[in-house]
Parts: sequence; structure tokens; C-alpha cells
Amino acid sequence: MSERAGQTDGEKNLGHLGLTEAEVAERVAAGRTNANTDVKTKSVRQIVAEHALTLFNAVNLALAVLVLLTGQYRNLLFMVVVLANLLIGVVQEVRAKRMVDKLTILTQKEVTVIRAAGELSLPPSELVADDLVRLAHGDQVPADAVIVSGNVSMNESLLTGEATPVSKGPGDELLSGSFVDAGSLVARVTRVGAEGYAARINAEAKYVKPVRSEIQDTLRAIIRLGTEALVPLGLGLFLRSLLMDGGSLEDAILTSVAAVIGMIPQGLVLLTSSVLAIATFRLGRRMVLVQQTYCVETLARVDTLCLDKTGTITTGEMEVASVVGAPGTSSAEAARALVAIASANEADANETARAILRHAAEKNLAPEPVSRAVPFSSARKLSGCVTASGRALVMGAAAFVLGPARTGEADALARAFDATERVLVVGEAAGFDEGGVPVGEVRLLGCVAIRDEIRPTAEATMRYFVEQGVELRVISGDDPRTVSAIAARAGVPQAGRYVDATTLDTSERLEEAVDAARVFGRVTPQQKREIVRALHRRGRTVAMTGDGVNDVLALREADCSVAMASGSAAARNVSEIVLADNDFAHMPEVVAEGRRSINNLQRSAALFLVKTVFTAVLALVCILMPPYPFIPIQMSLLSTAVIGIPSFVLALEPNHELVRGNFLANVLARSLPASIAIVVALVAELVCGRALDHSFDEISTVCTVLVACVGVALVWRISQPLTPLRAVLLAVIVAIVALGCTVFAPFFEISGLTGSMGVVMAAAGVAAIACFNWMYDRAQRGYETNERFARLVRMVEGRHDRK
Repeated sequence: MSERAGQTDGEKNLGHLGLTEAEVAERVAAGRTNANTDVKTKSVRQIVAEHALTLFNAVNLALAVLVLLTGQYRNLLFMVVVLANLLIGVVQEVRAKRMVDKLTILTQKEVTVIRAAGELSLPPSELVADDLVRLAHGDQVPADAVIVSGNVSMNESLLTGEATPVSKGPGDELLSGSFVDAGSLVARVTRVGAEGYAARINAEAKYVKPVRSEIQDTLRAIIRLGTEALVPLGLGLFLRSLLMDGGSLEDAILTSVAAVIGMIPQGLVLLTSSVLAIATFRLGRRMVLVQQTYCVETLARVDTLCLDKTGTITTGEMEVASVVGAPGTSSAEAARALVAIASANEADANETARAILRHAAEKNLAPEPVSRAVPFSSARKLSGCVTASGRALVMGAAAFVLGPARTGEADALARAFDATERVLVVGEAAGFDEGGVPVGEVRLLGCVAIRDEIRPTAEATMRYFVEQGVELRVISGDDPRTVSAIAARAGVPQAGRYVDATTLDTSERLEEAVDAARVFGRVTPQQKREIVRALHRRGRTVAMTGDGVNDVLALREADCSVAMASGSAAARNVSEIVLADNDFAHMPEVVAEGRRSINNLQRSAALFLVKTVFTAVLALVCILMPPYPFIPIQMSLLSTAVIGIPSFVLALEPNHELVRGNFLANVLARSLPASIAIVVALVAELVCGRALDHSFDEISTVCTVLVACVGVALVWRISQPLTPLRAVLLAVIVAIVALGCTVFAPFFEISGLTGSMGVVMAAAGVAAIACFNWMYDRAQRGYETNERFARLVRMVEGRHDRK
């Protein structure tokens, strides 16, 4: 193994003699391979386990086992909800995983490896230490290496964020993840696997990123609280029914299970999964891949968006800003000279040449026939050609084309250019020697300004976020002046407030910069992460966009991360959202879909929490004053008619309002009045039913109808303003309850109506609805007052920040 180390000169002399099969086998046995360098997606087994092994599923499975013991299988209807929720969650996440894995495979190219037996193509994962690799224009460096031969221009933007190509030659180090921008080379692999530069950054970004979701946290809290309460309440009901009321074991189990099922918002869990799954499906049709469904909610709540420059605001390509001719030469003649050089070297065109070729296509500039091409060389820092008419044209940096003494000529022409634009000169020489060096003094023909190409939709996208109150920050590894100028062109507010991150050498300076600056340049991967953390400490909900290895740490730290499909596999795998067509203009669509989902969920969730609250309170009351008036099949009727159907219909309506307030507070403002009204009505029926000597079936029937009445009243209130669809929905709800209590009464164990039952039902129903409406109006007025106060506080804070 040591005989291969440090033999760069030998390799040159031996014509790049590569490793033998025995040497490769030795390195493979020692584990010195390039495997496992990227952040990985979760396995199918992990996904299934995460969705199946939950407290929600465990509680429902235990309840199902109890019902099975009674033989009353129709009371297992609640398990349909559990299984549907599990299926939706697993299918959605596995689908997203496979699409991301497919993107990784599609974007991964094989590497040309030089070995003793000859050249062969291998996947990057099969490289071993000391392998010789041959790379040319457009190839990605598969592992850290040292150049053996060749002079190239390297694009390291995915690693550093710096878009300007870096020239490298023999003895220079290449970092895994960078691209060959121009030229070709042979390099010896020095570090493989976890030792590589990109792999070390990826290792800090574990693929299991914690989900940040207010809705998910609320659901877990409700399920946890319900689980803690259901054990004593369920056990109390069971013992009371079995030991004190003389009920059978079967009756005691069914009444206890009915109470416990009501405490767990099964439908809300399914509704949330379904609505978010539909949102991800809709976004998928727009080429937006959602890997974590709950991130749709997070993005709807985002108030700070951190943008990477390259690949997000810009296309990742360059464009010609302007061409200026030298004295005695027109700009058109200078442009034709540039096009001739770029066309002659099209087979090995770098970003600059490709920008000139696109400019030629836009201006309909036909290239002049050439007899010789002079490719770009990082050693010469220029490229050129000899036309069929014998003109020797040369393009490159002024210092290398004209010489250091004549750069002032180019500076005089470039005064009209922006300071952030890259300026190249084009000239005419007497000819080229065999090494491609211009012969004689070069006559200046003109200058061309090259700049990053901004996405055509960038300005409109930035305007959308500004109008929605989202603060924009641009974080890049590029020069801060360049980033600031690009951000200003893209419409980022206060883009002139920039900072060079190399000066942020202490945590205090970084904290000050986070408050003062809107554009950050020369930022390291670790600093990107620290900026996101600093924003979190200020109570911000942060979204981060990026495409490179240098963005991975910040992407993982953000509340919601968005990656470009064309970027690094690590960035894609660690992000919740991947833009499959690399178009940042989809972001407003993602936010709009999130708002529709979350606002409608908040409205529909009120229906589910009504049942959770009133069943918990009722269970406590019934331990002291039995019987518990429901069995599971009756709860299934109520859950379907006044909760399930209206919640799904309302949750899929258009809704683009801003997401405001706390999810649980928003829901309780609507659900608590209905829960209190139902509890009051049911307690009145329990008292009156016992006084009038009603049977359990009669008490159960009256209670079922009372719950349905208040439920319909709640659907009426949250459906305002009433639309044709909502009117039809109300009619369907009433029809289902009516059919369940008449035609299908035996199935739902609903008894026939007697005179005394009707009197109690009418009196308690009217009182309950009146009580509900009074409390609902007061709750809404209080919530609106608090929301207006909160908006006033935010407005004052915003003015203070601007000052």
C-alpha cells in the first residue's frame, strides 16, 4: 500500500500506471473504499416502524382486542380509521423516499478509473484509496484527490458557495463534490469514504431530522393526555358497570371502550394525514416533491426565508451583461470575435463560453468558421481560435491577454460595468505558438461583462414573500458585494445591508450581524447553521433553500428545508421538500397549499375535539352517575355524520388566508362551546332519564340525538358564510342521522321514540343549542380581540425593528 503513496512523478513517467487487482483487493479488505459518503434516506423498514409503533396505534389495538373478547365485531369499526391512517402515512413517505433515491441514481455518473489492467468505468462507491481517476469538463470529483497531470478550472460552488471558478494544476488538491468547469486531468484519490471533505460535512447532518410541527405536537399531546386519562376513567367505568350496577362483562367492556374511543381523536389523526397527503399529491403534480408531509404546515407558518444564491436566486449559469468595443472597434465586432472563440471551443465550453453562446443565439450572431481552436487553460488563463480568414482571436483576463502593463486599457472600457461583474477582454494577436500562447502584442477589440443569471421568476417570487410578511435573508459562500448586487436585482429588500462572514470570528459578532444584515457572503457551512440557530433564538420559524454540500448543515437545522433536484444528493436527502425541476418559483404554490391545508384543518379539527372533550368529561360524570350512555357503534354513527364527513369536505376547500395564532387555541375557541353544551344536555338526560325510569337503550337514543343536534349546530357555525356546497353538506348530515335513527336503527341499537323521550329530547336540545350559540359568540369575540391585540404588537415590533 505504501508503494503507491506519494508517487506523483512516477505516475507521470509511467503513463499513469494504476493499481493492480491485488492492490485493489487489499484496500477493499482494509475498508479503504469510497462507500457510504452521502446522507441516506430512511429505509422502508424504518418508515413502517415509525408509523406503526406509535402510542396512538398501541392504544387502539388494545381496545380492539377487548372488543374481540366480547364477540361484538361490528363495534370494531373504529379500527378502519387506524388502518387507513397507517396506510396513508407509510405509502406517502415510501413514495417520496423512492423518488429521491431515483433522483440520486439518475444524477450519479460513473467514473473513469485508470488501473494496471487498463481504464474502466466504475460507480464512485467502488473507488479505493490511491486510485487514479480521469476527469474532464462537467465531471464531478468523486473523492478527495490530488492532481497528477492536467490544468483545469474547478467549480466548487456546491462545497463553498463561491461561484467563481478556481484554477488548479499538478499537486493541487481536489475536494469531493466539486466539478471540472474546463479542461481535463488525472488525479490520485487521497481520502475515501467518511474521510472525504463532503462526507465529513454530511456526517454532521444525520438523516433522521426531527419533525417540527405544531399540529403533530398538538395531536401527540392530546393522545398522550387521553391515554393517561383513559386508563383510570376506563377502568372506573368498567368496575362501576361490572361490580356496582350488575352489568355483564360484555356490557362493561363495550361501554368502557366506547368512552375511551371518544377520548382519542382518531378521525382528526386520519384527517390530518389525508389532507397533508392530498397536499403532497397536488404539489407533486407541480414538480414539488414533499418528503415529510408535516413540513407543508411548517412552511405555511414560516416568517423567515434563508436563500442560497447559486441555484436558488440564480440559475447556476452565467449570462452576458454587456459587450463594449474598444476605440475603433464596434461592440458588434467585439461580440462576433467572442462568439468565434466560444464556438471554436464548444466541445469543452466552460460557463463563460456557454454564456457567450447563449448570447449569440439571442442576438442571432452566426459564428465565423475557424481553422484552429485554442481551448481554455488554467495555466494560460485564456482561450482563443484562428479563423478561416487567418485572424488569431484571444479571450481571457486582461492581465493575461494584454499583460499587466496594459490592464488600464480594459479598465477604461469597463467603467460602465457593475463592480460585481466579471470582466474579460477579447483581442487579436499575430498568431499562437504550439502551446497556445498568443504571439506578438494583442490588439484590444473590446470587453465583455459576465454575471450570474438570475431566474426569470425570481423577482415575482421575492415580491410574493415580501407581501406575505416573510423576511428574506440571502446566505452564500460568494463575495458579499456580488451576493448583495444579485439580491438587489432579484428584489430582496434591504439587500444593501450585507456582511462578510469572514469577519464574524466570535459568536457575539455573528449575533449582531443576524440583527443588522440581510445578505451574508463568504459564509462557511458551519456559519450557515449558526445563522439559522440564531434566528431560532429570536423566535423565528425558518425555511432554508440550498443545493450543495455546503448547505446541508443549515438545511437540517431549518424548520423547513428546500433543495434543488440538480444539487447534491446530501442536500436532497436531508430536505423535506425537493424542487424536481429546480424552479424556485414553485415556492408560492407550496405556501398556498400549506395555508389551504392548515386553515381548513384548524376549522375541521374543532369537530373532533368536541368529541374528545365531552366523552372525557362524560366518562368522569358517569363513574359517579351511571350509566355511560353510548356503545362503540353509536359513537361510530356520530363520528361519521357530524364529524368525519363535514371535516373532510371543509378541509378540502380553497383557503389562502395567512395562518395565524396557535393551532390548539384556534381549535378550542370553536370546540369548547359545543363540548360544554353537549355535556350539559347529556347530564340533563341522565338525570331526567333516571327520574322517568328510562331504559339504557332509551337513554342512549336520546343522548345520541342530542349530540347530533349540537354537532349540526357547530357545523352550521363553522360553515359561515354558507355556500351551495356547505348547504348540501348540512342536508347530508341531517339525512344520515335521520336514517341512522330510523331505517338503520336496529344496526346502531337505536330504540323507538316514546312521549317522555320526545319531551326530554326537545327541551334539552333547544337549551343545548341556545347555550352553544351564546358561548360560541363570546369565544369568537374574545379570540378576535386577542388576535387584533397580537397583530398590533407585531406591527409595533416591526416598526421598532425598522428603526
